Amino acid sequence: MSLLSLPLDHLRSRTSLKWRTYAPDVLPMWVAEMDVALHPAVAAAVGEALTRGDTGYPHGTAYAEAFAAMAATRWAWELDTAAQARRAGDVMNSILAVLEASTDPGDAVVINPPVYPPFRQVVSGYRRRITEAPLSASGRLDLTTLEAAFAGPDRPRAYLLCSPHNPTGVVHTAAELAAVMELAARYDVQVVVDEIHAPLVDPGTTFVPLLTVPGGERAVSVTSAGKTWNLAAFKAGLIIAGAEATPLLQKLPPLAQQSTGHLANLAHTAALVSAQDWVDELMVEVAANKRLLAAELATRVPAVRYEPQPGTYLAWLDCTDLGLAAPARHFLESGRVAFSPGVNFASGHRQWVRVNLACAPELVVEGVRRMAGSLTEGWACPDHHEECV
Repeated sequence: MSLLSLPLDHLRSRTSLKWRTYAPDVLPMWVAEMDVALHPAVAAAVGEALTRGDTGYPHGTAYAEAFAAMAATRWAWELDTAAQARRAGDVMNSILAVLEASTDPGDAVVINPPVYPPFRQVVSGYRRRITEAPLSASGRLDLTTLEAAFAGPDRPRAYLLCSPHNPTGVVHTAAELAAVMELAARYDVQVVVDEIHAPLVDPGTTFVPLLTVPGGERAVSVTSAGKTWNLAAFKAGLIIAGAEATPLLQKLPPLAQQSTGHLANLAHTAALVSAQDWVDELMVEVAANKRLLAAELATRVPAVRYEPQPGTYLAWLDCTDLGLAAPARHFLESGRVAFSPGVNFASGHRQWVRVNLACAPELVVEGVRRMAGSLTEGWACPDHHEECV
């Protein structure tokens, strides 16, 4: 049985953000929640803790050790967890903690739009300034633009890198990452990388941890098992410093390392220890969904441009040629399918949408069917809303 095969009526019984934000007739393909069942090892770890009333504070280094074991096996990345890793909350709170430790209010921080919206929020919301170094037209890091941002009048103190990149799905190469670290050293910029999607790459694709490339010893990685194993309800994460960046760990805000929940710690550790094969099975299905989406769009909505990328379970669609003022809003109102609006990721990407492909293949087909139908005169939406015609 495939992992992405839960019945729609079962999914609609869920009470999380993905399934409760929109009306019941809307097909939600937006926020990064996966349509999967909880892994049995995770369910067992949490269930056993509840049975014994084990609901106190987190203890120990099992989470960091489990991550290190995965890193060694998957990426040949050897970590000294005692020196380099600290338990923390979710990835964005970890980024906030590292920025608090490495920058001051008013400092500039570089981001690469289009990028995960909380990157912008965590910078501007905590009295830092944003400097943009947009991705290239092909969605990759633009090293010339990045150097211009580092060398520019803002004189940024830090750089937030997303790897693999959200929303584009690009997996950065070792050469690109090494070039980033060379630039960061030249201009004295602290690199903080969000690697929460690291295991979520297509079969045959190699993810490269930033801390393993030349110069990576000066960077800091923030990560969590929450995305890979669909555990957003369990807040836990890790801050991992490169060998030369470990002094920064001593400067973290006092409560940064106290934001992990005990049950979250147990859940994430169980996933890392017992569910590695599960990830590989999942990404076979996600890669198939990417191919399916490309084929369905080519047949039903050929004006939408989509170039599948090997990272994440997210698809980044260019709807410019449809001539819609706001594609995501149109598909929601007229097609009853919800995507993430591109404008949330960059002001210049109003014609784009991000699609969540961690779902059953039938839902990928249905999502495109609703897109196509919404563009057809006389279309009747699945629940026969008059305003959808």
